[in-house]
This record gives sequence, structure tokens and C-alpha cells, in this order.
Amino acid sequence: MKEVAATRFVAPLREGGSLPGLVEADDLGLYVLKFTGAGQGRKTLVAEVVCGELARALGLRVPGLAAVRLDPVLGLGEPDQEVQGLLRSSGGLNLGMDFLSGALGFDPLAFTVDPREAGRIVWFDALVNNVDRSWRNPNLLMHRGDLWLVDHGATLIWHHNWPAAETSAARPYDASDHALARFRPDVAAAAAELAPLVTADLLAEVTARVPDAWLADEPGFDTPDALRRAHAAPLLARAAVIHTRVQGVAA
Repeated sequence: MKEVAATRFVAPLREGGSLPGLVEADDLGLYVLKFTGAGQGRKTLVAEVVCGELARALGLRVPGLAAVRLDPVLGLGEPDQEVQGLLRSSGGLNLGMDFLSGALGFDPLAFTVDPREAGRIVWFDALVNNVDRSWRNPNLLMHRGDLWLVDHGATLIWHHNWPAAETSAARPYDASDHALARFRPDVAAAAAELAPLVTADLLAEVTARVPDAWLADEPGFDTPDALRRAHAAPLLARAAVIHTRVQGVAA
């Protein structure tokens, strides 16, 4: 994951609970920035990197990710006190996602998705236990005619309670409220195609992209690499069987 430095805070994006912001960086790119100082904390950023990079490796469309170094001085001119406080508390590395200019929010009543693509996305969401892809809040964008996946902060819920991670990761996935459930997702075909790709080597590569700073000082783990292995283990176990535990969609 590349590292850039934020040079200008453009605007807050008042969508969702984390209050992301739009920033310009020293590579002249525009990024949707998720802050380490937000209420959800750095675990949200870890989930974004692990799921975003895993999705990309599996051939799903996700915006490019970057570690964005933020100088809190950028918040001094921000008139909104909430945003100014967020910028002040988020000095250092934050997570940036490429801004997809002109993208439209996905509406399941306005767009159609073929069963193969729907199945691939539902299977992936089951793998990472994404509880935030409902028809009320799809976290999907239509950009230049293609469907893009965004916002994976509410995934990997087991990393919020490591002692119960194995039990949590073994639970079924309820897709009855999924934004793509109405498109008859072919989850079995997706599993046959994607599950063999989720290997220990791939997961090691994906988790290696999480900055050490977001993994430091986790209770029960001596090193960032130990925590990376803990993130990979449930995903490797789920990949082989999760298609049999998806509930709420037609077989």
C-alpha cells in the first residue's frame, strides 16, 4: 500500500458514522480519508485494508487504498469544530481511498446485477462477515457502468473480541437483508471460483499491507505479525465452508 501526504483538506463527507473527509495529497490525487481519531478507532482501518485488498485480489472492484500521512495543522482553518477536533486527533497515518468522481450510489431498484456478480459479492461479504451491505445502506457505487465495493469498516467483527474469535467466525451469515439478495446470487458458483484463491500465502500478503502503527499494543499479541496471523486464520477457515452457511438467499 503506497504512502502519501495530505496537502489540503477539501471537505467533510457527512455520510455514515465515521465522518470521513475528502483530501488532496502530494501525488495530486483525491482521497476519501478515514481517520484514526474517529470513534470506531484503528480497527476500522485494519478491516478496510484487509477486506479491500482481499477483494481486489479476488477480482472484485474496490477503490485503490493508500496510507495518508496527516499533519493536524490542516485542521486549523476548518470552521466546523467537530471536524477540526477529528483532524487534530488524527495526526500520522490514516486510510485513504481513491475518490471515484461521478460515482452514483447503488439502488437495487434502479440497477440490475447478474447472478454471477451478485453471488461473488455475497460470498465475499459472507467470508468477511460484512453486516453493512443491506438494501438500506448498500455501500456499493456505480462508476462508469461497473459496480464497486466501498466501506468495509463493519467487517471482521471477531477482531473486536479475540478470545471469542473462533466462535464468532464459525457463525452463519444472514444475507436476507443483503442489497443484492433480490438478484438471485449464485453463491455456490462463487465459492467454487473464489474459495481456492483464499490461501495462507494470499492472506499473509494482504495482512502485510496493514501498517504496524494500526496493529501495535493489541492486548494478547506480542508483535504486529502475530496479530496479522490472527486476522488471517478465521478467513482461511471460513473460505472453505462459508457458502454452506449463507442464509436468506435462494440456493
